Amino acid sequence: MEETKTIYRPTLKAIESAAEKLKGIASVTPLIKNARYSKHFGANIYFKREDLQVVRSYKIRGAYNKISSLSPSQIENEIVCASAGNHAQGVAISCKLLKIKGTIFMPSPTPNQKIEQVKMFGEDFVEVVLVGDTFDDAYHAAMQQSEELNKTFVHPFNDEKVIEGQATVGLEIIDQAEAHPIHYVFVPVGGGGLAAGLSSVFKILSPQTKIISVEPKGAPAMLTSIRANKNTELKTIDSFVDGAAVKRVGDLSFAICKETLHRVVTVDEGKICQTILDLYNKDAIVVEPAGALSLCALEQFSEEIKGKNVVCVISGSNNDITRMAEIKERALLYANLKHYFIVKFPQRTGALRDFVVDILGPNDDITHFEYTKKANRENDVAVVGIQLKSPDDLEPLISKMKLNNFFGDYLNDKPDLFQFLV
Repeated sequence: MEETKTIYRPTLKAIESAAEKLKGIASVTPLIKNARYSKHFGANIYFKREDLQVVRSYKIRGAYNKISSLSPSQIENEIVCASAGNHAQGVAISCKLLKIKGTIFMPSPTPNQKIEQVKMFGEDFVEVVLVGDTFDDAYHAAMQQSEELNKTFVHPFNDEKVIEGQATVGLEIIDQAEAHPIHYVFVPVGGGGLAAGLSSVFKILSPQTKIISVEPKGAPAMLTSIRANKNTELKTIDSFVDGAAVKRVGDLSFAICKETLHRVVTVDEGKICQTILDLYNKDAIVVEPAGALSLCALEQFSEEIKGKNVVCVISGSNNDITRMAEIKERALLYANLKHYFIVKFPQRTGALRDFVVDILGPNDDITHFEYTKKANRENDVAVVGIQLKSPDDLEPLISKMKLNNFFGDYLNDKPDLFQFLV
C-alpha cells in the first residue's frame, strides 16, 4: 500500500498570522447553540455561522490570506482564479480590498445571480470571463492564462496560504467555546482546504476533539482517497452540492486530512435538501447545499454525541432561489413521498376521472402529468408524478393500479429514465 507523508502542515504561528491579517476583513462569525438540534440529539449542538460572512461563506479567509501575501512583482502581474461560486466571491472582494487586478473564470452555465455577486464584490478590480460548460473548463482556461501571462493562480483549496486562512475558523471556535472540552466538530469537505486547516488547529490546541468531515454521497473524493491511501480522482460526480463536489481533493489537504481527521462520512443529497428546507422553515436560516453538510451527518453519530459538546460548521449560504424547486423535489424523493409512474389509460371516456377517484388515495396529489395519445392502441400512456402523505401509501397505490390495469411501470428505481424527470 502506498504511504503518503505529510510534506506540509500549517503551524500555529502561520494560522495566528492569518487571523491577524483578517482582522477587520473577515467577520469573527458567531458560535451559536441551536436549541432544536440540541434537544433532538440530547447534546449541546453549536453552529459556527460562516454563512454570515460578508460574502456569505468562509472562502474570504483563504482568498484574502493568499492574495495579501503576494510579492510586488506578483501583484503587478495580477492574479487569476477559476470558480463557480464562493471562491470567486472571496477572490473578488479580496482584489478590491487589496487593490489588485484579477481575472475570474467561471463556467458559462453559472447562474447570473452568482456572476453579478462576483462583479459587485470585485467592482473595477475584477474581470469575469465565462468559458466552457464545467468548472474543469474554467479551470483549464485560468491555468492557461496563468502560464501565458505569468499571473498568480489562486487555488480554491490546494494552497498553503489558503489552508492557513481557512484554519482561522478552527482558531475562532476554540476561542469562542464556553463549554470545554469540544468533543466533536463536524465540517464539510469539498477540496479539503477548510477541513485540513481546521483539523490542524485542533490537532495542536485540542487533540482530544474528534473532527468528522462530511461530503456528499455523489462526490466522495476524500473518503475514496483515504480508503485508497492515495489521492484518487473520481471518474464521475453528482455536482448538485456545487460547493463541495470535486473529482479530486487537494494534494496538500489530503495529506493533512489523512492524518488529522477522525472519520470521513458521506450523506445523501436528498437528506441535504430536507435539511435545507428544515433550517429555513424552523430556524429561519438560509444555507446552500454544502452549508448543510455538517448537520446531515449528526444522525450517524446520534448515540456517540449524546451529552457531548458538538460544533457544526455552517459553511455558506449562497443558495440560488431558482434551485428551490429542485431542492424540494429531491427532499420528497429522499423521504419516499414523491413517485413517478408510467400509467396506462384505456381509450374510453372517463378513464382519467376513474384513476383520480378510484385509484388515488384521499391524500395523494398529482404533481406531474405528461400525456401521450397512441393511435390504434388499446391504451394511451402518461408519465404521472404523485406525492403521497406517507411512504406507507405507496404499496396500496401500486396494488390498486395493477388490479385495475392502470399500472405501466414504476420509474423511481430506473435511473436511466428517471434522470429526464428530475
